[in-house]
Amino acid sequence: MAAPTHLTPSDLGQKSYWDTAYTTERDNFAANTADEGTIWFSDAGAEERMLAFLEDLSDDGILHKEEGNGNAGAATRFLDLGTGNGHLLFALREDAWLGNMLGVDYSEQSVRLAETIRDTKGEDYKDIALHEWDILGQAPGSWLGDGFDVVLDKGTFDAICLSQDTDAQGRRICEGYRERVEPLIKPGGRLLITSCNWTEEELRAWFGGGQLTLAGKVKYPSFTFGGKTGSSVVTLCFQKEP
Repeated sequence: MAAPTHLTPSDLGQKSYWDTAYTTERDNFAANTADEGTIWFSDAGAEERMLAFLEDLSDDGILHKEEGNGNAGAATRFLDLGTGNGHLLFALREDAWLGNMLGVDYSEQSVRLAETIRDTKGEDYKDIALHEWDILGQAPGSWLGDGFDVVLDKGTFDAICLSQDTDAQGRRICEGYRERVEPLIKPGGRLLITSCNWTEEELRAWFGGGQLTLAGKVKYPSFTFGGKTGSSVVTLCFQKEP
């Protein structure tokens, strides 16, 4: 399946944009701790739908919220790529996912914001780790271990696709994203990715093949326009080969 046509570059694909945006959100949070910043795709309820999808995998015994308690495996390890304000990880912990969690972002201001928010939430959130890390420019740290059970992407690939930057091979940097994501997922683990810029077919073209195969999708309300049916937000689950 051929890769889709590239998106037109915009400021949202530049690190300087996000440094400025998260600096503003840090200032806003300092002035009002009820203002934790933007929750991406909130109009579509994407975060809630991602959480419900993961809950179903837990109910089926595929993922485990905690150690022991009759589980066949260890508690699920999560990696949140482009964690922003950390909201998705905090929501997972609120839903009683107790395994190791790490959020990474290439913006220092993002990480500082997420750390500040985390530190106001109490002891149950203190072990959520947050690191400044550029997936396209740096090798993983010792935090990788043997990989993560679930890697989360809620809009990060969208932002990368809006960058006009190219890699050493002369490709738009989004073309190398899947290759950088795959080693972060443990064998048999999953990538749960949400996009508003790509259709289901296009996301399958970007991420299918290689070591990943489509393993499920989140349902959203659909609309019909011009004889075609679709939705404004897409969430797909890919599984890495065992």
